[in-house]
Amino acid sequence: MTHPLDRLTADEFTAARELLTREGLVGESTRLPYLGLEEPAKEQVLGHKDGDPVDRRVRAVLLDLDTGRARTVLASLTRSAVDHVAEISSGQPPVLLEEYPLVEEIVKADPRFAQAMARRGVTDLDLVRVAPLSAGDYGIEGERGRRMLRSLMFLQHRPDDHAWAHPIDGVVAYVDLIGRRVAEFHDHQVFPVPVEEGNYDRHPHTRDTLKPIEITQPDGPSFAVDGDVVSWENWRFRIGFDAREGLVLHQLSFHERPIVYRASIAEMVVPYGDPSPTRFWQNYFDAGEYLLGAAVNSLKLGCDCLGEIRYFDAVLPEGDGTPRVVENAVCLHEEDHGILWKHTDLYTEAAETRRQRRLVISFFVTVGNYDYGFYWYLYLDGAIQLEVKATGVLFTAAQVEDSPYATPIAPGLAAPYHQHLYCARLDMMLDGPANTVVEQEVERLPIGPANPYGNAFTRRLTPLATESQAQRDADPLRDRVWRITNPGSLNRLGQPVSYVLHPQGRPVLLAADESSISGRAAFATHHLWVTRYHPDERYPAGEFVNQSSPGQGLPSYAAADRPLEGEDLVVWHTFGSTHLPRPEDWPIMPVDTCGFTLRPSGFFDRNPTLDVPATAARHCH
Repeated sequence: MTHPLDRLTADEFTAARELLTREGLVGESTRLPYLGLEEPAKEQVLGHKDGDPVDRRVRAVLLDLDTGRARTVLASLTRSAVDHVAEISSGQPPVLLEEYPLVEEIVKADPRFAQAMARRGVTDLDLVRVAPLSAGDYGIEGERGRRMLRSLMFLQHRPDDHAWAHPIDGVVAYVDLIGRRVAEFHDHQVFPVPVEEGNYDRHPHTRDTLKPIEITQPDGPSFAVDGDVVSWENWRFRIGFDAREGLVLHQLSFHERPIVYRASIAEMVVPYGDPSPTRFWQNYFDAGEYLLGAAVNSLKLGCDCLGEIRYFDAVLPEGDGTPRVVENAVCLHEEDHGILWKHTDLYTEAAETRRQRRLVISFFVTVGNYDYGFYWYLYLDGAIQLEVKATGVLFTAAQVEDSPYATPIAPGLAAPYHQHLYCARLDMMLDGPANTVVEQEVERLPIGPANPYGNAFTRRLTPLATESQAQRDADPLRDRVWRITNPGSLNRLGQPVSYVLHPQGRPVLLAADESSISGRAAFATHHLWVTRYHPDERYPAGEFVNQSSPGQGLPSYAAADRPLEGEDLVVWHTFGSTHLPRPEDWPIMPVDTCGFTLRPSGFFDRNPTLDVPATAARHCH
């Protein structure tokens, strides 16, 4: 490899497994819930020059399925040496794919399972699907330190029937994975199993009115790809991919001016609002517990992406550390995006129009019942945007009449209220690492000597000076935004260059402040956190989220209350949606979107798109 951030290859995954085996760290019962590139510290990467030697290091999480012992390992593939081994004392490694069928096997072997099914008239146990779901941490006696999953049950009428339409509600099993037994089995209440099927993929009616749309670029795309490095219309960045975070964008720059050192979705949580004894524990961290990147889809031209496409494959580790290649995991393409700028002048009669275009870098994952598309957009005018598209199938429950916690979506079938909350980690580097974050909001001014007619309003700027001050919430009524600035880099008007983070301002975590999920997903209690950069502070809910205790991640990072002005900063932005399901979301949900935008504000001396030719719009005047 020639660059410290080059993605791991299949050969490197193989070499990592062989090294760990040779050093006696991986045996027959050992699994690797995570294996990935150990990125060098920022200063080391920024100081790297072509031809410099690169020490390729990996980080591995090891789990012994026989004993439950869990460790982290740092190892160098270049030096063929293990640098560090540490025991995991708090939380659990992520869920393994092979644990999904194991949970069903364990639950079905418990005699209480058959008894519960018989109470509900379910006789063919082979058609019962047992969903393996993360356990969280609720102070349940005997669970601390044990590797647990909880499971709800669904019925399939046939092997090709979608089971989400038929929840077997009121019953839940708590599974001890290492002990391979059901620790607790609860049969709280018998509900009728909904009968109507939800097989959206076998709908009998097909429209014939939609005519084809062809997107072509006869001269090819405007971007260029060199290994992992992409160049497009003044933009330059590096593609990365991680089993936990999925797509990572490194070293985003415009006109060779650095803007973001590293951008990723570092965590997401899906908390449910049903307090029933069967479901109170439903809270899922899709990155830290299930690994977003490991759930990536293989994209298909004409279905997931349209136009002139460049795909990137993803190389991921299996549970035993051997490499798995997912073809077409990341899609890169250009899109027309309407008007960039336009004016018809009253005096000169000049009429000019330019069309906006954006570069799209995207990937899609499937985590259980839901599918999520993550779309990074880079624009001609220097804007950066992230859009998340949530679709898939609702998590279902039996309908309880007049329930304040769920929506009826089909006869006897309901969908509990829940949230989708994402945390973007933005390692900022605006014209260098010495940055400051300033909160900006509009302010109404009272009538007075300076405002005799009451029409005046202004803006208020408040520097976020310390980590305790930089835990903020959006306020759409004040148009609250956050300016990331570089006080040492001034534009031609003498102002610090800046990019502005525009939040959507939807609700943060709605669970009670004292709840378990509020303690474990504290990152989701504020729209904004700003911390000083530290190479070990990567995950907003902590490194080991599975069965984690409260206070991990951002609360512990910010506890030092470090000064922030003119420092190397990481901006953490939580955004998402509160999902009160609709009948129209069943049996499959149309895409629901959320996201944020970073827009230049004084980063350029004037509009950077004046040189966009009219020919790019196919001679629009």
